[in-house]
Amino acid sequence: MAKTPKSNLYEDLKRQILTMELDPDADLDEASLSEKYGLSRTPVRDIFRRLAGEGYIDIRENRGARVIPMNHSTLRNFFLVAPMIYAAIGRLAVQNFKPTQLSDLKQTQERFRAASENMDVLAMVLENNRFHEIFGEMSGNVYLQPSLGRLLIDHARIGHTFFRPRNEDMKRRLQVAVGHHDSFIDALGAHDENAVVDLVFEHWELSRENMEMFIAPQGLKADAFLGGPATQLLEKSS
Repeated sequence: MAKTPKSNLYEDLKRQILTMELDPDADLDEASLSEKYGLSRTPVRDIFRRLAGEGYIDIRENRGARVIPMNHSTLRNFFLVAPMIYAAIGRLAVQNFKPTQLSDLKQTQERFRAASENMDVLAMVLENNRFHEIFGEMSGNVYLQPSLGRLLIDHARIGHTFFRPRNEDMKRRLQVAVGHHDSFIDALGAHDENAVVDLVFEHWELSRENMEMFIAPQGLKADAFLGGPATQLLEKSS
């Protein structure tokens, strides 16, 4: 299907939110987006309403649209309920998935694998997000899917640095995640509900550890700066 300015705006805003190109709580300028995408205000507002319904943005009375916030309360609730939602989605996915959805999942996994091999950060974030979105579609549950969608937004925003491996341990963790995805596909194909749920918790634990490293990194060592230009300057003046 050919891309339109309206669909481009929708996809671009989703991507920018998921990859933190747009910060949480950032205001969205309706006028500048209209000009940039060659759209009138009405279709821009349509996109805002659609994204608000999907949990990406917040529309405030007389104050315009903003990227959905992310604060300490958001994070606490995220870590509290994520494993429960993911496990319920996984169990229902085994019970309700369609062959076309499994095929879509396999294709998404191959794109994710290729992106991980090429260290394509943007593609990894988006394909990983899409992989888990498909699980929600497989579940066929109108109550849980919106909750999953909202979780995945913050999962991507908190964990996006996972896809920028800075050392060998992080690269190893990324390959473990790729392997988990393969195992999910195998377990779905075997209609093994217990295996999928076990994988959900294993995959969540890996993600949780990665996100905790992002949220609470090791502190900088003060002595790392000793001997630098500032220290030398102080020594000369004393």
